[in-house]
Amino acid sequence: MKTTQRLFRLNRNEIAFVKFIFEAYDGVANLSTLDREMGIIQLTIAPGCEGLAFKILEDLKRTIRIEPWRPIAT
Repeated sequence: MKTTQRLFRLNRNEIAFVKFIFEAYDGVANLSTLDREMGIIQLTIAPGCEGLAFKILEDLKRTIRIEPWRPIAT
């Protein structure tokens, strides 16, 4: 099984908070900051944990703005 990787954009001041939340769910997903200034993060989700990871994201969206992000092809 392969990990699932998704990119998101959020307020850069919220990156540490979201990282802390995913760290609390040990093994569900790993958060990497790709561009701190723009607030771009990558979630690498463990196989079989996609449902839980997306539920966590939906819950977080109640209080902070998180949106899927796709880089512009050049």
